[in-house]
Amino acid sequence: MNRLGNQTSPYLLQHRDNPVDWWPWGAEALAEARRQGKPILLSVGYAACHWCHVMAHESFEDAATAMVMNELFINIKVDREERPDVDQIYMQALHMLGEQGGWPLTMFLTSDGEPFWGGTYFPPTARFGQPSFTTVLKEVARLVRDEPGRIAHNRNALLSGLRARVAADPDATLGGEWLARVGATLGRAFDATYGGLKGAPKFPNPMLLELLWRHASREGDTESEALFHLTLEQMARGGIHDHLGGGFARYSVDDRWLVPHFEKMLYDNAQLLPLFALAAARTGQPIFVNAADGIVRWLDREMRMPGGAFAASLDADSEGEEGKAYVWTAGEIDTVLGDDADLFKTAYGVTEEGNWEGRTILNRQGAFEPDAEQNAKLTDLRGKLLDHRNRRPQPARDDKVLADWNALVIIGLVRAALLLDRPEWLETARQTYRFIAESMVKDGLLGHSWRDGNLLVPGFATDYAAMMLAALTLYEAMGEDGYLDDAKRWHMALTDHYADESGLLFLVADGAEDLVVRPQPTLDEATPNANGLYAEALVRLAAIAPTGSIEETLSIIAGRAKAAPLNHASILNALDLHLNGMAIVVAGSERRALLEIARSVPYPNRTVADLDNGRDLPAGHPATARIAQAGQGAAFICRGQTCSLPIRDPAEFTRALQPSGRAMVRP
Repeated sequence: MNRLGNQTSPYLLQHRDNPVDWWPWGAEALAEARRQGKPILLSVGYAACHWCHVMAHESFEDAATAMVMNELFINIKVDREERPDVDQIYMQALHMLGEQGGWPLTMFLTSDGEPFWGGTYFPPTARFGQPSFTTVLKEVARLVRDEPGRIAHNRNALLSGLRARVAADPDATLGGEWLARVGATLGRAFDATYGGLKGAPKFPNPMLLELLWRHASREGDTESEALFHLTLEQMARGGIHDHLGGGFARYSVDDRWLVPHFEKMLYDNAQLLPLFALAAARTGQPIFVNAADGIVRWLDREMRMPGGAFAASLDADSEGEEGKAYVWTAGEIDTVLGDDADLFKTAYGVTEEGNWEGRTILNRQGAFEPDAEQNAKLTDLRGKLLDHRNRRPQPARDDKVLADWNALVIIGLVRAALLLDRPEWLETARQTYRFIAESMVKDGLLGHSWRDGNLLVPGFATDYAAMMLAALTLYEAMGEDGYLDDAKRWHMALTDHYADESGLLFLVADGAEDLVVRPQPTLDEATPNANGLYAEALVRLAAIAPTGSIEETLSIIAGRAKAAPLNHASILNALDLHLNGMAIVVAGSERRALLEIARSVPYPNRTVADLDNGRDLPAGHPATARIAQAGQGAAFICRGQTCSLPIRDPAEFTRALQPSGRAMVRP
């Protein structure tokens, strides 16, 4: 019915039968707005977004509302996951209007794509102090027609703010003492009872959790370490964790991780996987091991696509109801489990009255702790309930493949595999990487989104930076020079087409033509910012195969974090690796045992260079002068520009790597 029928995005295809005359984002839509002299209504969302579905059902599927939209506006629908550049620009504009933001994002633009007003969800009828959507539409159109001066004032103010660029000067003051203060501030922001940042809703915030782990490890801060473990434990016990199918929902609406917003995103689970592995390696506690295993089982069972890559998300809704596929009544548990139902209901908090709208969200937050025999029984019962649940109507899956999100999965799988001794996860990561490197590259350009053989190119800086880091992560785990060569190639593409003169990355490549500004964000969202990914990749590449100094570029990137450090956790994590991490070099024909030890060191604290196939270190590497001493096999531990003498004995190497004498535990 509209122009979305030939799109590949599942989110856009959900709207192809709307009576709204939707256009996809692009030059044609903007040209049509100029031709008709109409303002643009821009609606941005994503397939797993619950409130996007609500607004679609209430307004975009309503013929009367669609008639108003079609008469007054050129209507453009955008999948924020497919076009993060468009989302970044107009979400920033909304923030500049003093709004908190969120999705669906509803923005009003001039016919040239310039923002002048907006909001998020608008109800179909006036309620809770909000005007109805049609009232908003008519008033905005009236202002455009009758008060163009007000529109121009807003437009000019927003464009001025969007185009403003902070001077990119190096900041040499961001050292260890500053990181320690930031870490202490972060610890005070955490909830001492349930973990995570204080208040509700509660998001996993993997980058902040890594920052907390780094602070605890670096400073010997046992309270911060306890908060890190507490957060992951409470998440694993809460309803945000899918206790039957594995994996974690997007966030919880309460402050104790009980009631999730049921959408399940690839990127959250990709980033949580290595954190649970870190906790498991440090403590050996089964709750962390099981959470990590569950994430991978969910990825393999529900998200794996033909060819080895992973789909983007699972919807929050099924049969038009949020969470319907996941919740239970006591009667349903009784029917499926029979005589064993009481044990399961006690363990997972199932009651007659339920804990959410008359039903129960499964959780392990109660006081009951099963013994070994009961745990074995519960494993069997979970399998029975999962089989039963799988026969229910399932949430829709957004099956587009995103390069940056899949790169995060690769990174998470590799890091968790090394910490938990899961070699099969390494093979999964290899297959995923191969798919992106082979199926998502066209004419030498990395793409961003792939679905049904259709590739959106060129990719964004996040795609290149995440793939650069994924390649380096695989190289550190396997020592195959092809991955190192790929990392250098992704790096070259970033410096040639995405970086400004200071080294900071724009989100889009040079030559982008359909945007009012070229966004250059540095804030983390639910995923690491491109500059944060890039900073870590630069640090790792410099430690493995330096090609020049990264000091000034890293200092400029880190300088952007100074004003709001907790919003730039990925950059600070990279800075910590640069200042405090060790570069481990292993060489010689008899080096396998040393390599295994090096790779078992927690990934936040080290890089690993395996000198295989006769490869030499470049002249700028601090270990270059010592490699001749490797003999049949030796390891060198480098910090800054200083390297240890060759270490040949595995036991001595293990002792040398332990932080403050604390042993790692491999479950």
